[in-house]
Amino acid sequence: MKSCFAYLLVALVLLQTFSRELLVVDFALNQATITARFCVNKARPQLHCDGKCYFAKQLKKQQERESNAPSPLKERLEMLPVALGSWEARPAQPGAPATMRYAALVAGRYAAPLGTVFHPPLG
Repeated sequence: MKSCFAYLLVALVLLQTFSRELLVVDFALNQATITARFCVNKARPQLHCDGKCYFAKQLKKQQERESNAPSPLKERLEMLPVALGSWEARPAQPGAPATMRYAALVAGRYAAPLGTVFHPPLG
């Protein structure tokens, strides 16, 4: 189950990464259909558009979607000055120094931790 999920995530990342290339492959495979259905210059075959006008529009739409989609890193960097804008370093408060507290030492009860495990090599 985990491997199927991993393959699915990898496929989704690759689809997102190679979206333009997928448009090119789709255009190359379906050029005749695109020319027949979506070509703007059907009435003027001497221009030899062959669906390239439709393909250019699709590439432009894809590019606009990619440029308009905010990246998480870009959002974080834009929010950073706002988040730190009101922060100011304050000097330490004068007052009583903090007292340090230690555990009480009981004579005869202390043994070096791990003293029997860690020792210098012999010979």
